[in-house]
Amino acid sequence: MNKQNDEERQQLLLSKIAQFRLFDDDFMSKVFEDDIEATEFLLKVILQRDDLKVMESKGQVTIKNLLGRSVRLDIKAKDKTGKVYNIEVQRADEGADEKRARYYSAILDANTLLPRQNFKDLPETYIIFITEHDVLKGGLPLYHINRTIKENGMTFCDESNIIYVNGEFRGEDEIGKLMHDFSCINPDEMNSKLLAEKTRYFKKDEKGVKRMCKIMEDFAREEKEELKIQIATELLEDGAYPIPRIAEISKLSENKVKELAESLQAIAR
Repeated sequence: MNKQNDEERQQLLLSKIAQFRLFDDDFMSKVFEDDIEATEFLLKVILQRDDLKVMESKGQVTIKNLLGRSVRLDIKAKDKTGKVYNIEVQRADEGADEKRARYYSAILDANTLLPRQNFKDLPETYIIFITEHDVLKGGLPLYHINRTIKENGMTFCDESNIIYVNGEFRGEDEIGKLMHDFSCINPDEMNSKLLAEKTRYFKKDEKGVKRMCKIMEDFAREEKEELKIQIATELLEDGAYPIPRIAEISKLSENKVKELAESLQAIAR
């Protein structure tokens, strides 16, 4: 029975992988993770620049916030000038809310400077949302959001940039071709040979498929663990249950629940 269950689970994973597109964030983050060339290509198209040089690219980067909500970034990258980029893919419109972009920008800033480091050292940042739908509903391929001074229209140069990329846009320009590629299930239909090659590796190459199956299983375990922690945290904040009962309900160890309780008490102080 266990062997049969394992085979069924494997077939389910393979069928999911076969349907993945770059608009699926877990898949996209692995396609671009640690791939400087692919990340550089993506940023050059979106920013419409030829001089950009990426030095670092990481996928599924978790930024902890002890005083509030933590986040997991799809892609975090840095270029040779020190500019920092967060690239997010959003299929659901609500996942690309304007205040989410604001929060990601803020938490990226909050985790950039070292203690007592000068504020002038804060790097220029880009929060880039690639959305499957035209969530801002302007019919534009790109939306650049920057702060301006209301009274005279001058730019407020805090070097904080937010860009929305309209995934519905199609055209013969580079953005149109890129959004076509993000929508493709079959890598053979992609315009970019680079993206097609990386997508093909995770979909059709034996080693790549095995790696993607492992990644999906790891993500599933992480999500279950995060759900347990969320349940335990809510019960601790409610204050109606003792730690052994919370451990039983959340399926966490008593030691883990005690650690969460201590963290909450530290925050309260």
